[in-house]
Amino acid sequence: MSTQLLYAFAGVALCGIGLFGFIRLDHLLRKLLAFNLMGSGVFLVMVGLAQRGGEPDPVPQALVLTGIVVAIAATALAVVLIRRYYHLSGRTTLAAPGPERKSTTKPAADREGAEV
Repeated sequence: MSTQLLYAFAGVALCGIGLFGFIRLDHLLRKLLAFNLMGSGVFLVMVGLAQRGGEPDPVPQALVLTGIVVAIAATALAVVLIRRYYHLSGRTTLAAPGPERKSTTKPAADREGAEV
C-alpha cells in the first residue's frame, strides 16, 4: 500500500468519524468539532490523492491550504454564534428539551445577571 492511499484511507476514516459525531451528538460545540473533523478528512483525502504523473500536484495542495484558512475563519464565526445562542437561550443544543432529554440550561442565577 502506498503512502498516498494510506493518507486517503485515513481521511475517509476521519470523515466517517466526523459524520457519526455530527449526527449523534447534541451539544453544539461537539457538533462543530465533528464538522471540523470531517473537513480535515476531506483535506487529507485531497492531499493523499492529488498526483499528476507520479508527482504531487500543487493545485490541490494550494486548495487545501486555502480551505484550512477558510475553515479556521468559519470555526471562529461558529464559536461566536454558538456563544451568542447560549447567552440568549441558555441552552447548548438546538433541540427543545423534552421529557426524554436532559436539559443543558444555565442555572437561573446566571441567566438573570447575564447581559448580552
